[in-house]
Amino acid sequence: MGKGVFADIPKLLHALRWKSEDFWLDRGNQNALHLFNSMSARVPAYKDFLNKHNVNVGLIRSIDDFKYLPILDKDNYLRAYDIKDLCWDGKFDEHNWVISATSGSTGEPYYFPRTDVQDKQYAINAELYLLNNFQIDRKSTLYINCFAMGIWIGGVFTYQALKHIAQKAQYNITIANPGTNKKAALDAIRHLGGEFDQVIIGGYPPFVKDLIDDGEQYGVNWFMHDIGFIFSAEGFTEDFRDYFVEKTSLINPLRGTLNHYGTVDMGTMAHETPLSIMVRRLALHSKDVYAKLLSNIHKLPTICQYLPEFFYFEQQDNGLICSSFSGIPLMRYDLKDSGGIFTFSTLFSHFNKIGLDLSQLIKDNKIQDTIWRLPFVFLYERKDFVVTLYGVNIYPETIRKVLIYKEFQNYITGKCQLEVDFDQKQNQFLCIYIEKRPGVIIDKDLSFRIKEKIIKRLLLENSEYYQLSNDISERTVPKIIFCDYEDSTHFSTGGKQKWIKK
Repeated sequence: MGKGVFADIPKLLHALRWKSEDFWLDRGNQNALHLFNSMSARVPAYKDFLNKHNVNVGLIRSIDDFKYLPILDKDNYLRAYDIKDLCWDGKFDEHNWVISATSGSTGEPYYFPRTDVQDKQYAINAELYLLNNFQIDRKSTLYINCFAMGIWIGGVFTYQALKHIAQKAQYNITIANPGTNKKAALDAIRHLGGEFDQVIIGGYPPFVKDLIDDGEQYGVNWFMHDIGFIFSAEGFTEDFRDYFVEKTSLINPLRGTLNHYGTVDMGTMAHETPLSIMVRRLALHSKDVYAKLLSNIHKLPTICQYLPEFFYFEQQDNGLICSSFSGIPLMRYDLKDSGGIFTFSTLFSHFNKIGLDLSQLIKDNKIQDTIWRLPFVFLYERKDFVVTLYGVNIYPETIRKVLIYKEFQNYITGKCQLEVDFDQKQNQFLCIYIEKRPGVIIDKDLSFRIKEKIIKRLLLENSEYYQLSNDISERTVPKIIFCDYEDSTHFSTGGKQKWIKK
């Protein structure tokens, strides 16, 4: 977890509101240096990695020297060493771990060990925003945990963090863990929701939307509950957020919703705050705000705040790298996310330059008691090839394996493009564009066989997709569209093929 973190959460919450940003940044710098010194001395893989990159450890004396350190990623570090050598003192089998895994969609899954330290770290962040946004110290709370349970990080990690919080005597918080079982989640809300001052639903954005849409037929009247929403795993539009305002009793979306930024590699690293959501919504409607904060980014990013002493972010070539005392400690790790960082003071400076009074806007939106003097991290897409359907990562490689089956080779080229889109009811669906060979006509029988093989391959290779299919089967069936040969909308005629449509 690092050194010097506040153990008293109310004290920490007070400090977040009143300590200067420089105070937090300095703590982050000190902790990042402490992490480097510890890893270079105690992690066998990192010692070898530094040696191979000719790094003189003694020359890394300040945070400014970090630019001389090589960047880690899954291929050059995690997959290049035995898991025991990636751990403190080369010890893996002598610890008490909880293991989370990637879905295995790009090949073999990667297993990330996690200790109670990481659970408590997430619990600190969760307790902070549950107090800041949802006043769990004053309201009895039913938390419906709809993140996927099992080997994946979301559901179990959330449950363990919430249990840490619930065990404190000062809160009345009850947890239900239906995972991605929609009926179980709605039944819990219908039978238990009325017993509590508020109901908070945590889950993947499109899944939570399904709950809201289908709630009435299960006998749930959303307007009878004080509802809050906590999302993770993917970004969404502000229209999507407004959809929840329209369909429920949610009064203030700045306080009543938040999205996490997290990975299985490092856990929950940052989250939206009322201030970051307000800034995002302002940027959406103001070209000046957008240009000042986000410059040439063409896709509205998710904007979060973070504790620098937990996660030390850097911006590198429009990408994000991060250092953290994770289960596997990671130094300057490439998250494969496009995005950047800016400071709390920079935010106010930019608003002043374009003639907007940010302090007044904060008061107008009634969030002045929620402001944290922390830096911001924003992200707008992953660098690697992946689309996200109901929180599940789906990779083109899985689909491409089907398209090269011998039985299909006379009809299709093997090229495809994946896109997650929304229908008129704002429901997500996976669309797969497949390139036909010149002059080929795809009949219904062939179309059915290709779709059937794709679904079978997804179920075989992607354990998260398999679980999702069991829970919400009809929503996971992809829409297949066959395109003419060299259709320039989806297929390259000479350069690299874009397997993902963003």
